[in-house]
Amino acid sequence: MHPQLETIFDEAENRYLKPEELSLLGEYVDSLPERLEAYRNLRDRELKIMQSVADQLQLELPQQKVEMLERSIKNALLLLRYCAMGMLLNDETFVKERLLGWLSQTIQVYDTRSIDAVLYRLLNQRLKQALNPRHLTLLSPMLLLAQNTLQQPANTPTPNR
Repeated sequence: MHPQLETIFDEAENRYLKPEELSLLGEYVDSLPERLEAYRNLRDRELKIMQSVADQLQLELPQQKVEMLERSIKNALLLLRYCAMGMLLNDETFVKERLLGWLSQTIQVYDTRSIDAVLYRLLNQRLKQALNPRHLTLLSPMLLLAQNTLQQPANTPTPNR
């Protein structure tokens, strides 16, 4: 759950919620049906989206070993799932804590940044085609956070970790 909402619920144990806290909670609750719809849409189309990205990735990077391409595709699939959950929860911390630490280490160990750069471009293009603009707007902050963090050079510290 969004860290601000968690804080609101923790503080509300001893008092009623303040108007600004109720407003924040209301905004989240109001956005939840759209977030659920976006999550379901992405879940239901994941295979088709990722297959299209994988096919195009092989065409654009024929010189790369299949094992390296497969590793990057699997990582991108996990990235997409974690970002979808982060979008549903409206919680960037979820993505940072659950995904970025171990995935950035994996990318560094296997040195897949060049493959991932192409893969992220293809994934973003395919998501623009597969999702409606409202859903893409909800998902994009999580994707950008993850992709930008993972594309940083190895010696650059990642934010908020």
